[in-house]
Amino acid sequence: MSAQSRPAGSAAHLIRLGTAADLDAAAATLGAAFADYPFTRHTVAAADHVARVTGLQRLFLEHVGLPCERVWVSDDLAAVAVWMTPTSGEPDLDALAPRLRELAGDRAAAAAAAEKAMAPHRPTGPAWFLAAVGVVPGRQGEGLGPAVLAPGLRAAAAEGHPAYLETSLESNVGFYQGLGFEVTAQVALPDGGPTTWAMRKDPA
Repeated sequence: MSAQSRPAGSAAHLIRLGTAADLDAAAATLGAAFADYPFTRHTVAAADHVARVTGLQRLFLEHVGLPCERVWVSDDLAAVAVWMTPTSGEPDLDALAPRLRELAGDRAAAAAAAEKAMAPHRPTGPAWFLAAVGVVPGRQGEGLGPAVLAPGLRAAAAEGHPAYLETSLESNVGFYQGLGFEVTAQVALPDGGPTTWAMRKDPA
């Protein structure tokens, strides 16, 4: 399955489903994209921060996104979008928990508190949850973000399910509003954490 999107003023981007062969490159893209993201700075230890963030992304890609075929990538792996869906099933957090805590390091308690703070604002019914989307630094502004998100948004709408995401960058809010999302909650994370916006896009 593939999709093409042609943003104004740029060449078309070929977007395809990610495969196991993309694991390392996709994790590296997301690790670089989230290196200075407020949420990960708050919830992942500063020591070896980029390696830890990359490890977390790799863990989720390997055990949730790729097995469920809910990862879309650009043909050059410069953009990656990872979704959890009503058919993805819940990840085995008990099995992953030790590695998750190890990667979070001395911010594990902050990560748990952030998760608890956001949980009440998440959809209670079936929904497509945008677990991560990232574009490698230096490639923003080329239309890769909307292009890599497009097939997941179309699939959610085709199934009649809302799409949901959380962002800790205020500048992202307008970007997602441009894709049809609306803010449903604005949460100041505990322990001095960043403000995080919950956003939802209902099917047309």
